[in-house]
Order: sequence, then structure tokens, then C-alpha cells
Amino acid sequence: MFWLATLRRQAANWVGRGIDLLCPPRCAVCGGEPAAGPMENLDQPPGVFVCGACERGLVDPGPRCGMCGGSGPQGLDCGRCRREPAPGEGLVVLGGYGDDLRAAVLRAKRPGGEPVASALGRLLARRHGATLAGWRCDAVVPVPMHWSRRAARGTSAAEEIARQLATDLGWPCLTLLRRTRATRMQNELPYEDRRANVRGAFRARRSAAGLRLLVVDDVVTTGGTLSECRRVLAAAGAATVLCAAAARAERSAEPRDDDG
Repeated sequence: MFWLATLRRQAANWVGRGIDLLCPPRCAVCGGEPAAGPMENLDQPPGVFVCGACERGLVDPGPRCGMCGGSGPQGLDCGRCRREPAPGEGLVVLGGYGDDLRAAVLRAKRPGGEPVASALGRLLARRHGATLAGWRCDAVVPVPMHWSRRAARGTSAAEEIARQLATDLGWPCLTLLRRTRATRMQNELPYEDRRANVRGAFRARRSAAGLRLLVVDDVVTTGGTLSECRRVLAAAGAATVLCAAAARAERSAEPRDDDG
């Protein structure tokens, strides 16, 4: 029953807060203890913890286009939206792919980087909670890696970000997509060839009929990967496909280790 599930979640929340008070958590990004003692960022749910300094370093508080994630105004005033189609019906990001955020994303991609990826998911929920709540999605869907690349890398940053974001939003995290072929790394290709590289690389695992879905990746560059995921989910019946990512890369600051 709904009330029983709610009671269980609240009980788990109380237990988690009790543990955090007795044993203050360390920041998943920098490893430091709360600067102001156990009361710092007390509004965070139990589990992965991000200190205030790291949150300020990783989250861009400035305006960003709600369609493409680019910096500055949105809609008709957004230069990127005038040049190329947006990857979904809405996109939220933490900031541009540079400095501290770039370093965190690269750490999240490496073996053992799961806590950092979870921290990025938590920050997405904190930065864009009101927007995401307004989108009223039915589920979060991570952009999948091909099994061969997942085996070689040992982790999937997109999956870890999506799982934490779904947990904090109270939405299910569903593996509705699978990657059917190992595409070339996007950063190995010219910018204009990247959309073609991922075309036909995904398949829906099952019907998504009538669902409002939030597709999550770690980095968006051209938006080709998210656009292809959106196309496949729409073909599977999804009513709406919105997007979220940790970072939005510009052509002058492209990822060196990027799937999307």
C-alpha cells in the first residue's frame, strides 16, 4: 500500500539521519568532512553527501536554456537552439563541461567513480528539483553503454547518475534501452559526424506506451546520443522524453572520454 511504502521511506530517512549525526559523512567528491560540522547541508537526504564547497564548484547558478542546456537565454534567444535541434523536449544540466565539473565527470567514468557519479545525480536533483518535479515524469532512463565497453570500463557513469537522481526524486529507474552496437567514441569523430555515429545504435527493451520519461547521460556535446534515445523511446510509444546530464560541452571544451 502507498501509505506503508511512505512510512518505510520515512523510517529509512530517520535512521539515515541518525547515522549521519553520529558519524558525519564525508563528501563523495573531495572526501572532506562537513566544514561546519554535522549540520552542514542537513537538508540532503541520507546516503551520498556533497559538501557546500564542492556543490558551489560543480553547479553553475547562472541561467541556462531549458531546451538545449546551453548558457544564457533560452528559446528564440538561444544561439545553440537556432543552429541545431534540441536533444529532447527539455534538458537540465549542472553546468558547462570545464574546470571542477569536467574533473568530476571524468572521475565518475573511471572504476571506483560510482560515489562521484552519485554525487552528480544528487546535485542535479538539488539544482533542478522544482523543474524536474514540474515535468512529472514516470521514470528515469539511463543512456546505456554497450556491454563490451561496460566490461572494459567497469562502471557506467550515466547509470549511476540516473539511479541517484531517480532515488532523490522518488521515481523508478528503468533500463528501457539497450545499446545494440559498440559505436566509435564520439570524441574520435568530427563534430558534424557524431549524430550519424549513434543512429540506429539503440533499441527499446519493451513498450514505453504513454510514459513521460527522463533520459540521463553524463555529458552532452552534440546531443546526438540523447536525440537518438528520444527517437527510439518515442517509437516505443513514449508520450514525452525529457533529458538531464551532468554537463553540457561546447565545441571549444569537448570531452576526451565521452559517449554522447
